[in-house]
Amino acid sequence: MVSFLKKLLGARSPEPVTDFLHFLGTDMHAHVLPGLDDGAETMDQALAMIREMTALGYRKLIFTPHVMGDFYKNTTAGIQARLAELQTAVREQQINVELSCAAEYYLDEWLMQRLADQDPLLTFGDNYILFETSFINEPFNFREAIFRIKSNGYTPVLAHPERYVYFQQQIETLAELRENGVLLQLNLNSLSGYYGEGARRIAEKLINQELVDLVGTDAHSLKHIFSLQKIANLASFKKLRQLPLRNPQL
Repeated sequence: MVSFLKKLLGARSPEPVTDFLHFLGTDMHAHVLPGLDDGAETMDQALAMIREMTALGYRKLIFTPHVMGDFYKNTTAGIQARLAELQTAVREQQINVELSCAAEYYLDEWLMQRLADQDPLLTFGDNYILFETSFINEPFNFREAIFRIKSNGYTPVLAHPERYVYFQQQIETLAELRENGVLLQLNLNSLSGYYGEGARRIAEKLINQELVDLVGTDAHSLKHIFSLQKIANLASFKKLRQLPLRNPQL
């Protein structure tokens, strides 16, 4: 693992920092349940990711596989069954961490229909629903979806708002959404520019304006986890630590 980090971060990089995410307690956005989406493919990969996440200081991990009506057709029962399998493997490996699950729902016709039918959705925290949209274009029914989520008794959590191109020139819209009950979840790797300069810039603005409610790794692989080393000493990360984040209460 150390050699992999050296290759990823550079031969002259310092030794890996451990436990620097302990203050968060919980990661609420990760794709670790094996074989369900574009995250971990095998149980061994999932266990390796969990070991590295606990080394960073996490004591609880909430896994959020993609749910998309036309691509990742994950069901509540299927997600919960895979979680149970992983929990058993973690106990056998004696890894000291609490595991839970929710989902990352894509805003599509399938989600809108489930909301209309009032089908129960996978939640975390205080009835939080994690959802995402297209990265390029704002969905025409974006506001309607938020209204339906709230009408069904859930609290909407917008995943990685800093990554949506259509928001990168209108951060005031994100502030407005938050004022209207939408929680904003930042991806930690955005702070180092992992997803591009635009996402990094908006992430810093969200932190400076105290518009961040939750943070997640959005880890799909060990590469995402190891890349978190790059944020440990950033000024933006130090500012983030001062915010009243909701992760510790999950």
